[in-house]
Amino acid sequence: MDLEGYLKSVGIWYRFYDKPETVHTADASQTTGIALSRITKNLVCRTPEGRFALLVVPGDKKVNLRSAADVLGARNVQLLGFGEAESVSGYPPGGTPSVHHKTPLQVVIDKQLLDNETIFCGGGARNKLLELKTSDVLKITSALIGAIAQ
Repeated sequence: MDLEGYLKSVGIWYRFYDKPETVHTADASQTTGIALSRITKNLVCRTPEGRFALLVVPGDKKVNLRSAADVLGARNVQLLGFGEAESVSGYPPGGTPSVHHKTPLQVVIDKQLLDNETIFCGGGARNKLLELKTSDVLKITSALIGAIAQ
């Protein structure tokens, strides 16, 4: 099932935005005019035990891997390279949404994002953004919440 089909099947509110193709959140912000702090970085990582997770942080921040590992109850986490991240998530970097992945991922959302009613994430391709209600992302992913941005 494609991303939009999935969103319809779970019955949540969403909105797609077309944009020029970008990989980095700063470029997406610049081309759309959406505040960088509202566009999420969705980073695929792996624990030493081989579990995969998606770390969701504001676009104007960096992920704190130590804090992410603590939230996940892991010794550490390692970010995946672009190719492996795409293989695991099913989406190209720059297009990775916060929901509906090829491989089941434990989602970890930085607590700062809870201040926003909606967040913008990859829309399944590098030329789309997806706006979702933050509460819906938490609900349908059973996300963990933590201070994982710096």
